Amino acid sequence: MKPFKPWQVVHLDLSQKFSKLPLIPEFGGLYVVFWWQGVPLGDQEISAAQLPMPATQLANLAVQTIAPAVGDRLFSSSSKTSKLSKLEDFQFLMALKQPLKELQETCSQPVSATVSVVVCTRNRPEELARCLRSLQNLSPVPQQIIVVDNAPNSDATRQLVAQFSGIQYVLEPRPGLSVARNTGICHSIGDIIAFTDDDVVVHSNWIGRLQQGFQNPRVMVVTGLMLPAELETEAQLIFHRGSGGPDWGYCTVTFDPQFFAEMKSQGVPVWRIGAGANMAFRRQAFDLVGYFDERLGAGASGCSEDSEFWYRILAEGWLCRYEPTAVIYHYHRRDIDSLKDQAYQYMRGHIAALLVQFAKYKHWGNIRRLLLALPIYYQHRFLQELKTGFQPRHSSLFAEIYGCLAGVKFYIDNRKVAAFQALSSQLNHNQTTEKVKL
Repeated sequence: MKPFKPWQVVHLDLSQKFSKLPLIPEFGGLYVVFWWQGVPLGDQEISAAQLPMPATQLANLAVQTIAPAVGDRLFSSSSKTSKLSKLEDFQFLMALKQPLKELQETCSQPVSATVSVVVCTRNRPEELARCLRSLQNLSPVPQQIIVVDNAPNSDATRQLVAQFSGIQYVLEPRPGLSVARNTGICHSIGDIIAFTDDDVVVHSNWIGRLQQGFQNPRVMVVTGLMLPAELETEAQLIFHRGSGGPDWGYCTVTFDPQFFAEMKSQGVPVWRIGAGANMAFRRQAFDLVGYFDERLGAGASGCSEDSEFWYRILAEGWLCRYEPTAVIYHYHRRDIDSLKDQAYQYMRGHIAALLVQFAKYKHWGNIRRLLLALPIYYQHRFLQELKTGFQPRHSSLFAEIYGCLAGVKFYIDNRKVAAFQALSSQLNHNQTTEKVKL
């Protein structure tokens, strides 16, 4: 097996002149993201074997790559299907009058809603500092930035936040990401509450693009695009290729009651709506469906507190929107063992969320996914990995299966305390809200 070489992340603005892509021996390839004046339009992996790549060939690759996203932005839903069929060779798009300029203008409409940004953290001051620096470069500027510290036995986060002006520090001693997020909600004052993570850097127009996603008053949730900040290790590349972001790429998607109804019998794939590190909510959403379930998420089940909330939004007849122009850059786990642990936590949380959703709504698709779809999936995956040469060091297969079993056990063990947690959370919310008003 050849030794792994890191991949370089390259951002190309198509409004600027660019030259050929050179061959750099120390890199295994280039992950290229194509932009037009702050609007992400598509990406391509270009292996070292394809390099160097002349500017003309790169330009042809670029226009083929961005055609779906440009068509998605410029054409209404009623005409999108027929128009996109013409975009395959990009000739139709090139015949339009200044299409990329028009696209940039459609993505720059101002929105007046106020925004609170919440960052929940636990014992990661270096990563948090990098995140906060990016938040201070946002334009428009959010009305409020809150850091919720979930590490009561360390003062490192408090000391760090004190070095940044205009950032509010809140200590939440009770463990768990959902607990911390609920605390952030209670301290927020914006019409929109946006969440990101401490291992993230946000694009400078992140807030403005999230705001634009709420133009439809029935949209309660907006998620955005998560790009890799780096692909320096094998684990980071594996995560990026496997589950590094939503399936929708660079095209907008609105998830509505029809989507929910069509998928309900199979188990609604709400995890595909976006990433918890890049999501925003109308304040009204928490009055409509409640707060994050404190049994779920990091520090509890492991994951899926975000997707379970999105499930409730859709089940109650509201909308979620994926807005790919709202961009963050995520620093993935750097080593294989951490990646496997992450896979375990993902599936543990996912299974717990399926059972939580079934308990609340009695939608049998959640049980179908648990008892039928996932076992079939892992059987096929196991056989496929055997055929291609099973490599236990790189495969997260067993970690995911163990995570599924652990998710069932976690739900059973925590079912008895769910009612108590809900009551405790509501009392804490009421007390915190009264303090904020004072």
